[in-house]
Amino acid sequence: MTDLSQFPISRRWPANDPSVLQLYSFPTPNGVKASIMLEEVGLPYEAHKVTLSDVDVKSPEFLSLNPNNKIPAIIDPNGPDGAPIGIFESGAILLYLGEKSGQLIGTTAREKTEITQWLMFQMGGLGPMLGQLGFFYKFAGAEIEDPRPRDRYIGEAKRLLAVLEGQLADRDWIAGEYSIADIAIGPWLRGIDFYGAQDVLGWDNHPNVIAYLDRFLARPAVQRGLTIPARD
Repeated sequence: MTDLSQFPISRRWPANDPSVLQLYSFPTPNGVKASIMLEEVGLPYEAHKVTLSDVDVKSPEFLSLNPNNKIPAIIDPNGPDGAPIGIFESGAILLYLGEKSGQLIGTTAREKTEITQWLMFQMGGLGPMLGQLGFFYKFAGAEIEDPRPRDRYIGEAKRLLAVLEGQLADRDWIAGEYSIADIAIGPWLRGIDFYGAQDVLGWDNHPNVIAYLDRFLARPAVQRGLTIPARD
């Protein structure tokens, strides 16, 4: 039987079946990347709800797996060398699961490079900028009277949507075939509606992006992954 006792997180969130991959997450745009990917590629796993409260993400047990105190994180009991491995950062998890399963990462060096660059576009641009937009437009930052932070992220979000609109002009998926790049991008686009920011970003002026998100959300694995782990 697989022994995960070397991972302190397993004491707070014990595994029912330690022989399968363990997911520690919450259904945020970053969190659902991992659950969607796992649903897409069909690897067996079990999900543990780690809320965004300090009592969870700043607990010693969670910090032992991810010192950056952010979800998602995983433990694969069958790591690359046959030993268990823990991984944090959603982009790193997508790349790892793509390599492990041999799915959704391209087959040639050229395809893999194209997919990876759009994954990095999300990790370094789309996600952080939309996250800040949400803070300054919907959450606590909306109370700040100075308009400059809000305007900054509205402008940058508009710019990034324009980049996506152009890239999707002649293709269904961001890098050609459906890939981990789409799994990274789609949940953040979905978040724009949650932030109530569609109008301020001119969402309706991006028909390619709208159709792209509709295609993404129609995938059965995406529909399942968006609800894992359950909030309740």
